[in-house]
Amino acid sequence: MNKIQKLGLAALFSAVFAFGHGSVTPQEVDTKGLEPLGEEWLDENPYKTDNKKAVEIGEYAYGENCARCHGLNAVSGGIAPDLRALEAGFDGDEWFMERARNGAVRNGNVYMPPFEGVLNQEAMWAIRTYILSLPKE
Repeated sequence: MNKIQKLGLAALFSAVFAFGHGSVTPQEVDTKGLEPLGEEWLDENPYKTDNKKAVEIGEYAYGENCARCHGLNAVSGGIAPDLRALEAGFDGDEWFMERARNGAVRNGNVYMPPFEGVLNQEAMWAIRTYILSLPKE
């Protein structure tokens, strides 16, 4: 195999792995079927894990926007925090929503993009509900 073929294969594998867990551009989520939450951001998750629609929408939204860094089914591969480890209730909700809305930047490096303006709060809370519905290992 010559150098050009090897370079082509390397580029192909890089593209496959880069997009293997979804796009790198935040994706909008259709939240039709969820109770509208209004313009004011809530402090606590209004959806419960028995809300099947919230879990379903959250699973899709997570796969499109979170899995590439936080891992499939929220099982982190070490790139980003394991979101299943967040505590349930207000403290976990508060941390999750602050990070989801504002992203994370350290020393000028973007570790997580802000999702406010791309995802509405219904989508963000649906993601949180999906994560809470997963078994902790």
